[in-house]
Amino acid sequence: MIMSAHVIYYKDGAKMMRSVNTREEYLTLRNGVEQVANVKMARMGDKTRKDKLVQMNYSCLPNPDGSLKGSKMASNTVAMDIDFKAPKGLPAEKEKAWLKKQMDAVPTLILAKKDELGLMMLEKSATKGFHLVFRRRPELSQVGNLEWASDLLGVEFDTDAKDITRVFYSTTANEEDLLFLDDEIFKIETTPQSLRDSSPNKSGEQLNKSSSPCKGEVPQMDGGVTGTTPTYNGLPFTDIIQKYWELFNGGKQPVEGDRNALTFELAVTLRSICGFSLEKMMTIIPNYWNTEKDTPEQRAANETEWKQTIENALKEPRKGMPSRLKQVLAALKNTAGVKACGGTLTTPPPMPAKLPPLIRLLTKNVPGYYKPSVASAVFPALGVHLHGVKFRYWDNVDHEATFMNVLVGRQSIGKGSIKKPIDYIMEDIRQRDFPNRQREADWKQKNPGAKPKKDVRPTDICIQMLIDNLTDAVFNQRIVDANNNGERFIYTSVDEIEALKKVTSKGTVDEVGLLIRKAFDNSLAGQERVGADSVSGIAPLRWNFNASTTPPNARKFFSRMVNDGTVSRLDISTIILTNEEEEEAPVLGIYDHLFANELKPYIDRLEAANGLIECAQAKKLALDMRLENRDTAKLYDSEAYKVLSYRANVIAWLKGMVLFVAHGYKWSKEIADFVRWSQQYNLWCKMLYFGQQLEKELRDEVEMQRQSGPQNLLELLPDNFTKEQYHQMRMSQGRSGNGDSTLRVWENRKYIFYDDVSGNYCKTDEYKSKYAQKV
Repeated sequence: MIMSAHVIYYKDGAKMMRSVNTREEYLTLRNGVEQVANVKMARMGDKTRKDKLVQMNYSCLPNPDGSLKGSKMASNTVAMDIDFKAPKGLPAEKEKAWLKKQMDAVPTLILAKKDELGLMMLEKSATKGFHLVFRRRPELSQVGNLEWASDLLGVEFDTDAKDITRVFYSTTANEEDLLFLDDEIFKIETTPQSLRDSSPNKSGEQLNKSSSPCKGEVPQMDGGVTGTTPTYNGLPFTDIIQKYWELFNGGKQPVEGDRNALTFELAVTLRSICGFSLEKMMTIIPNYWNTEKDTPEQRAANETEWKQTIENALKEPRKGMPSRLKQVLAALKNTAGVKACGGTLTTPPPMPAKLPPLIRLLTKNVPGYYKPSVASAVFPALGVHLHGVKFRYWDNVDHEATFMNVLVGRQSIGKGSIKKPIDYIMEDIRQRDFPNRQREADWKQKNPGAKPKKDVRPTDICIQMLIDNLTDAVFNQRIVDANNNGERFIYTSVDEIEALKKVTSKGTVDEVGLLIRKAFDNSLAGQERVGADSVSGIAPLRWNFNASTTPPNARKFFSRMVNDGTVSRLDISTIILTNEEEEEAPVLGIYDHLFANELKPYIDRLEAANGLIECAQAKKLALDMRLENRDTAKLYDSEAYKVLSYRANVIAWLKGMVLFVAHGYKWSKEIADFVRWSQQYNLWCKMLYFGQQLEKELRDEVEMQRQSGPQNLLELLPDNFTKEQYHQMRMSQGRSGNGDSTLRVWENRKYIFYDDVSGNYCKTDEYKSKYAQKV
């Protein structure tokens, strides 16, 4: 069988090929969770992600052993790479405009000639350009076909991609990437066209002949899995099984001695999402008996024992979806949410290669693995320098530069690396606070509590940097003073998140959560008292802070605030080191007057800003990211990602606006890239530390709403349904038992009848007219 589309996989380090037989399989490969995330990150400049994209070959057939390298047999189609190189010397803006013009024109040109070309597939590449696949002209060689298509379309092909073994990095299956796909590409033919005639092309090149077609055997996995990996609700069964062993066997697969019991338990767990089908389960459950040294007789015996184990699991009483399976699916859903942010389970999204000058300055003295946390942690201090400034979001709601950063990292990992940059940012405010503290102390000394007639407290006292041990009166006085002296922010820095409880007299976690929610929205805060000596006043709460903690303490501290909007208002950062990085002794750069002098112009610009500030590029970027987040949440089926992305988008946009002002009201690609990264980094950290709890609480909310009233189970089934569909429905609703008694009740009440011919249950006309419209 000769197929034209082949996906590349690796075996012992060598590139192997297998055919893609259907449109459904092809689209699934292109729209996998990892694939979509890798395409997104590759387009953001992460070159390492491009190498992880799905690779396809459309021009050759595999060697007899299934390998790609050195293949001499051409397939029925030819793949062509159209890449654009702008004329030399063009300014950046003109080069961008030139590239956009080319990208806009090519699809229309190709699709207009698709019939003459014999177009099979057209896709946008991961960076710039297009890949197209067209039917091979058998009288021409590979290069001859490419030259023929180039002349027909009037575009140049990439001469570095002319070999039949060339692989192409695929993008996604959405309509913006996959512009055209003809099912003809999956058609099976018995003879490759390229073998019918090997006449030289106009360049004098000729393909090698082959006397026999390649068998192209599809690799077979233990357990009978062939072709593409089966999935359940978009989750590959391979991932489900891997997560199962991770949760319930320490990440170890069954071995001799425990494989019977463990495989039996795995089969019992998975059977409910395999339709209780032996045939399907044998394509899902791996065979843990076989080894490379087994003789054919041993493998046959192993096969029998493996199959018998699965059959025994299927004979067990059915009790709905097992608890273990629910745990596995929940864990995978949280994993998907983390991956949706662009990182992996162990590494956050990488920082852009080129940073805005201010961020580059503030992070230059720390090792690379500390840079993300420093780049996030500096914004509360930067935001404090803005006063009387508002930024208008794309929804026309005004925001101020509120940032509350929590750095989460294990003990002794280097969380103190953020302190020096922050100290230098806050130095001018610290110097400004000093005389005000002295003036306040003098006033208190002159006006003791016993003095009957006190002097009026100076109204121009404003102290912005707070210690972490305050009373309600002091905290509220600072809020009012800051507002009355230029609508300024107050600022707190604590080494441990628990210390935030001391900023007010109440000393509770709930009070901290309330303050966080009020601060993000700049809601009114303060107190009103009747006594003449009492502190009274209400003003918008402008409070930025930096806090650090460990992962267990972070989860404990915010355990009751994950789903009430508190965590979503935070800017979370983290420090995660590799084994090699942990062995290094981190050496920080020098912070001195030279560093301070470099920093001063940026701080001066922030201090000088005033009024309403808008930036059209930032507003457009925030809206674009919001729409991308919506699509990503749908793709990864993560409600937690969707919920957290709303305010993560606002926080990242605010960072962009602060940088816009600090850089002299100039927007740049570096700022835009940093804003994108900052949003994904914040989301990644939140999903890592709080995603699983939030997903569970959101599911519980839905379940509470679903169970708020009686539900007609029969209405959840189609008009004609099988017994298997009925059992699946019961399990999805968390019902135990096989439910056969319910079926008998429905039959006795004339709601359904059993059709002996089709073997289906059918709803009666009487039921449909009486009940169906009432649900």
